[in-house]
Amino acid sequence: MLEHYERFAVYYAPSPASDLAQAGAAWLGWDAHNGAALAHPDLGLDLATLTQTPRKYGLHGTLKPPMRLGGSVASFLDGVEALAEQLAPLDLGALRLKSLHGFLAIVPDPQPQALSDCAAEIVRALDPFRAPATESELARRRAAGLSARQEELLAQWGYPYVMEEFRFHVTLTGRLSQLQMQDALRAAHGWFGPALAQPQALDALCVFGEDAAGRFHLLKRFAMHG
Repeated sequence: MLEHYERFAVYYAPSPASDLAQAGAAWLGWDAHNGAALAHPDLGLDLATLTQTPRKYGLHGTLKPPMRLGGSVASFLDGVEALAEQLAPLDLGALRLKSLHGFLAIVPDPQPQALSDCAAEIVRALDPFRAPATESELARRRAAGLSARQEELLAQWGYPYVMEEFRFHVTLTGRLSQLQMQDALRAAHGWFGPALAQPQALDALCVFGEDAAGRFHLLKRFAMHG
């Protein structure tokens, strides 16, 4: 069944039963754990439109970006499980809502060095499972406009925002106008505030798969035990 997914990624995702996961699934309108569309809460916003871009990914923070596999799904899952056994859980510290390059996101303030180091290790350890990026995939990344260093990272790792370019974030909207951002921030503070007041941790490596329709599903959660 897992072979039907076209790309795989390793994400941070809060426990499906947590307040943050449930708030995020409703906000986005997509429950990646159950693979189900959800009704958006009535917050005085057109959330169906504002969240159209990030909806398909589910609530997540990217650790190993979506990739096609060069080998079997079973081998990849074994590799993620083995890595999770080696990595220690870590506190994400204070999380806050922020306008990030025009979209609304949840970010750590500041980003813990341990998180940056962990993300780099995940990219390195899982890269052998990645099929080489196609020319179309590379072109899509380059369309955003990359620095020389980001171009190097793209060539080496198939993604330009890794290693020292990594900025952990949980995307909540597409790009917004200034007025839309003000309204979205106001609504998000009320909706996510209670969940973000709780301690949050990176304590599992979550494998997501992209289906034929482009929606991402939470397939496996491997607890970190290092």
